[in-house]
Amino acid sequence: MPEYTDNLETIPVGSLGIIATPGCEELAKKIDSYLVSWRDKRESEHTGSLAFAGYKRDTFLINCDFSRFGSGEGKATIHETVRGGDLFIICDVFNYGIEYDIAGHKVFMSPDDHFANLKRVIGATAGKARRITVIMPMLYEGRQHKRVARESLDCAIALQELVNLGVDNIITFDAHDPRVQNAIPMKGFENVYTTYQMIKAMVNNIDDFKIDKDNLMIISPDEGGTNRAIYYSSVLGLDLGMFYKRRDYSRVVNGRNPIIAHEFLGSNVANRDMIVVDDMISSGESMLDVAKQLKAMHARRIFLCSAFGLFCNGLDKFDKAFEDGLIDRVFTTNLVYRTPELLERKWFCEVDMSKYISLIIDALNHDMSISKLLNHAGRIRPFLESHGYHIEIKSE
Repeated sequence: MPEYTDNLETIPVGSLGIIATPGCEELAKKIDSYLVSWRDKRESEHTGSLAFAGYKRDTFLINCDFSRFGSGEGKATIHETVRGGDLFIICDVFNYGIEYDIAGHKVFMSPDDHFANLKRVIGATAGKARRITVIMPMLYEGRQHKRVARESLDCAIALQELVNLGVDNIITFDAHDPRVQNAIPMKGFENVYTTYQMIKAMVNNIDDFKIDKDNLMIISPDEGGTNRAIYYSSVLGLDLGMFYKRRDYSRVVNGRNPIIAHEFLGSNVANRDMIVVDDMISSGESMLDVAKQLKAMHARRIFLCSAFGLFCNGLDKFDKAFEDGLIDRVFTTNLVYRTPELLERKWFCEVDMSKYISLIIDALNHDMSISKLLNHAGRIRPFLESHGYHIEIKSE
């Protein structure tokens, strides 16, 4: 039984239900498996009361489907009651591995299509659920979170849309800029980090992994991700380095100003392992260029850590970087779609987040605080000490 679910003695908000939108079935099944197991073993003096009706079930997954008409239009249908339920809807808007038919042509689902499916299934509840929580691991339009010219403000509009449809809470992971929650100040918005699970995966999968200032260093590939890297360096007691992206602001390529060069700011990296931390790997060009420069400065092994591995331009560049010795491992989570080809790569290491999400759902269903779950520092130290690591943090 997990440590944070031992004392869940409060009455559940409602009958727990999990809805997986297309592409999230695998993750939802893992989450459901944990919850079914924990609740089957959990004993409570209130278990027999009406408030705990349906508390122990064979599955918490709600039976629903997302059908398409020949024109490409779609609809969501829920095949069981959700009245009074505490619903958690899981949606991976970046799953590009699902296709549907339009007038006889195969079309791959875009983030817009996934977001439309999310709205459809919320509409299918017809306002009968007691509470709706959307778990969107990678935030829809998260990179369009601010307005710097006469342009759309998509992420804020999307969050307001969900709230207007009746969503009470939104849970996302490693948001590009969590300040976008200001668009819905009166509703719940949790930005969850993957730090603890990443460190666990590195400890369990890297041979001769030494966590000390002489052997390991944290690197931020750009100035925007500095806070994320600072957190890693703080909890692990390591030095921090940062690359500054010098861009060509006179032109726009693929929706952004192209990077001219990465300028490094930090201490000597020679003969030390590097952990390069970022929120996502899209094309991967930025991360690989950083790895190339670190190797040129005589860094030892290079480990890339990213919550979301999209690999939009394929895997060939990473294969070559691995063969050339530029990178040793790439750690990404199972929060977004991973192609079968990616799962077979020697350099790839998957970080499973299903148990962590299950803990969050279990606590929220009981209307309990999840602050302990969100406090990674309080969990990282005991874990490292149990594996023989001693983290020394010096205060000035």
